[in-house]
Amino acid sequence: MGHGTIADTAGTERRIPPEELRELFLFEHLDDEQLAWVGEHGDVVDVPAGHELTTEGAPAECFYVLLRGALVMTRLVGAEQVEIVRTDYRGSYCGAVQFYIGDQIEQTYGATVRTTEPSTFLALRAREFEQVFRVWYPMAVHLLQGLFLGQRNMNSMIGQRERLLALGKLSAGLTHELNNPAAAAGRAAHDLRDRISHMRHKLAMIAEGALDRTQLTKLVHTQDAFVEKARIAPDLSALEASDAEDELTDWLDDHDITNGWQLAPIFVAGGLTVDDLDEVAGAVPEDCVEGALRWLGYTVETEGLLKEIIDSTARISALVGAAKQYSQMDRAPHQWFDVHEGLIATLVMLKPKLGAIQLVKEFDKSLPRIPGYPAELNQVWTNLIENARDAMDGEGTLTVRTRRDGDCVAVEIGDTGPGIAPEIRNRIFEPFFTTKPVGHGTGLGLDVSFRVVVNRHHGDLRVESEPGHTVFRVVLPTAEADGTAPPEPEEGAAAS
Repeated sequence: MGHGTIADTAGTERRIPPEELRELFLFEHLDDEQLAWVGEHGDVVDVPAGHELTTEGAPAECFYVLLRGALVMTRLVGAEQVEIVRTDYRGSYCGAVQFYIGDQIEQTYGATVRTTEPSTFLALRAREFEQVFRVWYPMAVHLLQGLFLGQRNMNSMIGQRERLLALGKLSAGLTHELNNPAAAAGRAAHDLRDRISHMRHKLAMIAEGALDRTQLTKLVHTQDAFVEKARIAPDLSALEASDAEDELTDWLDDHDITNGWQLAPIFVAGGLTVDDLDEVAGAVPEDCVEGALRWLGYTVETEGLLKEIIDSTARISALVGAAKQYSQMDRAPHQWFDVHEGLIATLVMLKPKLGAIQLVKEFDKSLPRIPGYPAELNQVWTNLIENARDAMDGEGTLTVRTRRDGDCVAVEIGDTGPGIAPEIRNRIFEPFFTTKPVGHGTGLGLDVSFRVVVNRHHGDLRVESEPGHTVFRVVLPTAEADGTAPPEPEEGAAAS
């Protein structure tokens, strides 16, 4: 019968009389024929203290009823067994408690059960009990199946819908983020065409004027110098920029430059000063100063527009790169990776949704690469950050921290929200448990995040919470389960 079955208990098989069965609350309303069946097919087994009756995740083959003794039921949470139930109540049951569903779901033990003292159990084979149970209670079986499977399917459909809604919001935010630099690059390109046209026209006018070859050469060298200064122009405060513009405007007015106040902001933005303008005035005849300055003004503007286009397209590339990193497009599902790449990509994707929340990043860049499924972990980061944002209701401090935790890597996501109420803190990792209405959240649930971290990556996910300080801590191993170390980077390739 497999693990946790009659043969494994090392007890002596015997039967229980119908009159004794009727004393158990599970069987008290069965008729004589049904009691006879249970008595005939149920094995009474003695189990020594400390024996593991069922193992979480093993095939569920037996339904057990406690006749005498005591048991403790535990579930694996991270690397620790967490006690769920401890009882000595006669008639308590455990094991294959969903036997009535049959092959419609994978029948596995949902918890580990151990005896805490010498105990006696009534053991029924789940497959045999299912067949007769369907005959005895056909309507009850349909109702139980409908309740369990219907609830599971409903939550699955709702979860899919919520994930689609979350994906739509994420896509809308990314589209908005892409639209800003794309529009800026488009505007700058349009203005650039206009400035280049004016610069060509002004250069032709200068060439037709009184400049000799030496003066024209010196003016071109000045243009190169202005371009270099524009590339490294410092960012000025509003007050500093205003003072600099006033100084240049006075100089331009003193040299009879028409509408000099229009040129002054251009030169200030390009990092130019009165000394630079004096150099231009000394390089060309007096009647060519205005034309030369306007030509150089177009040059400085052109450099600024080129810088804006470069910055905008770099921003677009960064967003696309973050999206690819977030989705792990064109990458193997399981790989060795730097946990910071996924965290940064997730923060970029979620930036439009953070609003006024202050973001604090404390990354230990010396952390080693770890093995795992980065695309799945990116969903975990998304879920934890979304939960933190919702907890703070758009205002507060979000802290994302990485650090060493023994031989593991720890990722901590904290918020300054009101905290998690003690009465629900122990339930937040349960399947389908949520405090959010339909349509809110990522649709993942902390249960899914827990399974990704614990089951898929053999790590741990825990929470510490008090008003004003909640931290979810994800602990991930730095080696494979078999102890395999990360592969050496290929020669000439950068480590991730």
